[in-house]
Amino acid sequence: MARGVEFLGSEVAILCGAMSWVSERHLVSAMSNAGGFGLIACGAMTPELLDAEIAGTKALTDKPFGVNLITMHPGLFDLIEVCNRHGVGHVVLAGGLPPTGSIDAIKANGAKLICFAPALSLAKKLIRSGVDALVVEGMEAGGHIGPVSTSVLAQEILPEVSEQVPVFVAGGIGRGEAIAAYLDMGAAGVQLGTRFVCATESIAHANFKKAFLRASARDAVASVQIDPRLPVIPVRALKNAGGELFTAKQREVAQLLDEGKIEMLEAQLQIEHYWAGALRRAVIEGDVEHGSLMAGQSVGMVTKEEPVAEIIATLMAEAAHALEKRAA
Repeated sequence: MARGVEFLGSEVAILCGAMSWVSERHLVSAMSNAGGFGLIACGAMTPELLDAEIAGTKALTDKPFGVNLITMHPGLFDLIEVCNRHGVGHVVLAGGLPPTGSIDAIKANGAKLICFAPALSLAKKLIRSGVDALVVEGMEAGGHIGPVSTSVLAQEILPEVSEQVPVFVAGGIGRGEAIAAYLDMGAAGVQLGTRFVCATESIAHANFKKAFLRASARDAVASVQIDPRLPVIPVRALKNAGGELFTAKQREVAQLLDEGKIEMLEAQLQIEHYWAGALRRAVIEGDVEHGSLMAGQSVGMVTKEEPVAEIIATLMAEAAHALEKRAA
């Protein structure tokens, strides 16, 4: 983990994945204070809201943390400027390839840029573009996912690029033994989201946490695209009525596209806003029936509510034990 620790400036190279409405100042600061690396989930925030969230996080920790930005956000460059003003040291771009000019804008103030690499060819392209580190995230993860599993992506990408930039593995990681295995393969660290949702410091509604504690891996299912003309990135979440509502939303947006009432970018933004609203209903308001319960397949390994520091300590002890056994 030494390389990941040096890159992040944290005590352990475990990032808390950016989860909209969950990864806000309380969980982010708790993560960083416990020696990990917290990430603010900007999501659909306005620049003003992000400004307040960064300032609020700084008031709770003096340790390093980062900000996760969505590439399709219409105000992306304004959000980057907010990060620059606050001297944010690490920015994660998610949701697609970095738009023209965004890499230079992020690195202008010395921030390190992390991007998601869903395939080896894209990993190489991102490195050539000047990205400082990569996250390899498999389909087992919660929220927006790609089509390939974590283990396959790690085998494909780590041997090819891990010597060039630090690579963090994500998706379906719930125990330290898996962390040890990916470190052994060349990863500089890992990223976990689902495992931290039920942290004591997480502001997620009690109903949301209970849904996680009751769930098993097979309850975390991927959404279905119903119209090939409207490419929708699948989202993994716990099964509930909210999944059916998303199907209805896709039909509604597809009809607007057919009628020429909206452009494709606007259609995609409407889908994103749907998820943001549905997630808020579940995380903040506790509507676990009609809201979105975004969760990774590691949800079955979330068995109790406990402090972030204890979760990290358990993961590191499990990883150390696995490496010691291997060495013996």
